[in-house]
Amino acid sequence: MTDSPEGASAREHWSSRLVFLLAITGASVGLGNLWRFPYIAGENGGGAFVLVYLGFILVIGVPLIMAELALARRGASNPVATLSAVCRERGCSRIWMGIGWFSVLAPPLATTFYSVIAGWSLYYLVKSLGLGLSGLDAESATGMFEGMLADPLTLVGLHTVYLAAVVAVVGRGIRRGIEGVTKIMMPLLFVLLLVLATYAAVAGDGAAGWRFLFAPDFSALDGNVVLMALGQALFSVSVGTGAILTYGSYMTGDVSIPGAAWTLGLVDTLTALLAGLAIFPIVFAAGLQPSEGPGLMFVTLPIALGNMPGGAILGILFFLLLFMAAFTSSLAMLEPFVSWVTENRGIPRFRATVLTGLGIWAVGLTTVFSFNLLKDFKPLGGVPMLADRTVFGIIEFSVSNLMLPVNALMIALLAGWALGSRYMVERIGLQGAAGRRAWSLAARYLAPAALAAVFVFNL
Repeated sequence: MTDSPEGASAREHWSSRLVFLLAITGASVGLGNLWRFPYIAGENGGGAFVLVYLGFILVIGVPLIMAELALARRGASNPVATLSAVCRERGCSRIWMGIGWFSVLAPPLATTFYSVIAGWSLYYLVKSLGLGLSGLDAESATGMFEGMLADPLTLVGLHTVYLAAVVAVVGRGIRRGIEGVTKIMMPLLFVLLLVLATYAAVAGDGAAGWRFLFAPDFSALDGNVVLMALGQALFSVSVGTGAILTYGSYMTGDVSIPGAAWTLGLVDTLTALLAGLAIFPIVFAAGLQPSEGPGLMFVTLPIALGNMPGGAILGILFFLLLFMAAFTSSLAMLEPFVSWVTENRGIPRFRATVLTGLGIWAVGLTTVFSFNLLKDFKPLGGVPMLADRTVFGIIEFSVSNLMLPVNALMIALLAGWALGSRYMVERIGLQGAAGRRAWSLAARYLAPAALAAVFVFNL
């Protein structure tokens, strides 16, 4: 029995193990780490949330990354073909093909709103370059953010420029496109993050930032905080998003799956923590609150930057960092669908990427208009959980709270039960009885229970 289907050798592969690790880390490190993690940690008490988050990354996130990488190596194709090959080999039900379809369809649907939100980083980057953050107070910072959202032409322009850049890179393929950009952006991203965290510790209130993130107040813990930490941990490392299944299909045979999974889990976590260390000391030094929710990056932080020495340069670096993190993630969000189209429909890669990008751009306009022209339009008023949501809210909820949790749950059940632990630990390459038992416990029991809890909670 071979590790990849016939003809897989004709596909592109990453040029080295290091490039693969950079690419898969770039797929995971995105807005979830630099925008969502700091504000969720801020809303949920800091240190206690962070400690629970770390535990879930190590105990549940990493074992599921191993499972996805093992499936990807076996299939060596797009997610749909990979699940088809695995199901044929093991004689399991074709219901598990749903994992492949979710992994292909959910990412481009998510890109329809991710591209719009990522475009905000370009807006603030331009503002920073023009010294537009200087001297901001709460009223002017809020006005800047709300003014951007209320301007459909600006949002359409940002959405168009951002998505066009993503399409241009993905259309060039793995080696000439995604790999070339990743090798530049990911090292630069980590350097910028270290610089910002170091500067924040010196120029901001570094002690307060460290205390907030690493001195847990367990009185802040409740069931809601634990579930928020679990959800953030699972989706921060891109479990169930299609990125790992797709990028993993291009890895070479010399990549250690356990090593790659631990590297991704640890680097992704370190990035989120460094983002917190870069943001919270500046926020505390300005006398602002960390519990400002989604506006932490686009309202609270600009106020702090606009009123501190060197804030103009810091603003440029912050929003350049945010753009690069979002961009490398967007490449991974487009690739699953493009790989399926090129491998199953015979459409040349560049044409397939352009057509995919045009579809995403068109649907993305509904997100743009949900912040202005259609902000009062709630099309599913008769559906309780969607009644108060705009078109953007419906798409975001469907992807984040339904498709991705269901897909991650199916992956855990497939790997832990349908395929059998012995089959999976051999594919993963785990050595030692203790490691194999730990993986089986996580995949068969802990991950399904945790994912089911997140799914129910999000409803």
